Amino acid sequence: MSAVQLGQYPPAEKILVHLSDTHFLANGAALYGAVDTDHTVHRALEQLHRSGIRPHALVLTGDVADRGEEDAYRRIRGIVEAAAARWDATIIWVMGNHDSREPFRTSLLDEAQPGEPEAPVDQLHDLDGLRIIALDTSVPGYHHGEVTDEQLDWLTDVLAQPARHGSILALHHPPIPTPLPLMSVLELEDQPRLAAVLAGSDVRAILGGHLHYSTQGLFAGIPVSVAAATCYTMDLSAPDRELTGVNGGQTLNLVHVYADQITHSQLPIGDFAAVTQFSSGYVDQLAGLSPHERRRAFSRQQ
Repeated sequence: MSAVQLGQYPPAEKILVHLSDTHFLANGAALYGAVDTDHTVHRALEQLHRSGIRPHALVLTGDVADRGEEDAYRRIRGIVEAAAARWDATIIWVMGNHDSREPFRTSLLDEAQPGEPEAPVDQLHDLDGLRIIALDTSVPGYHHGEVTDEQLDWLTDVLAQPARHGSILALHHPPIPTPLPLMSVLELEDQPRLAAVLAGSDVRAILGGHLHYSTQGLFAGIPVSVAAATCYTMDLSAPDRELTGVNGGQTLNLVHVYADQITHSQLPIGDFAAVTQFSSGYVDQLAGLSPHERRRAFSRQQ
């Protein structure tokens, strides 16, 4: 592969794979009797591997298991760890409203005897100066999201010291509006308090899940990117005020971190027929040309 820079931007400094809402069940049971959750995650990770993309981290923003079952956690951990090992990538697990804190800690985080098993599962990860903050917005026994006073104090202390390459906040309940009325009942509550902590901080992006469809927004001046679920997705074209989940449209997000910006791209999961293609050999040919020749060869309309 050519190392020649074809455009204005150098390669991304970090690549993160953002998956959400895998909703695994114990013993490989199909979700709602219809969705093979394991197969979709396997297929997504295999797509990434064959692409040649080598992410630095995999971030799973909650609802890892549908009922918080230990077997479900062990099974998805095995799948994700096998992929991460091939890429030498860090795995970042984030709590969701369907997850259960104690088995989440023991089965995914290897906390043999958690001191406070029901305390929020907040974590810090350092990727060579890029800080990933995993914030637990789950509320035991409920599906809406909250951030406690203690968590806000903790987050304030963390952000008091900027990271060398800034921070990314990963949580389950995204702090942006949704056009789905029923989902708005399950949103993150007291969002202005979180916004006050984040405003002016080094947080460069917020990664979320929960909604089961891809969307973007802005919170406290920070871009928010929501990854659609790998299990099933919400049909935004369903009749008004209806909430319909469908077994289709599953995607994951690719997060490219550059020195001065971060991009978020949706990658559909599945095999699709190619209708046009430029080979890697053609790219190598372009790399051997001058910028003027390259523009004339590929940009000029024939």
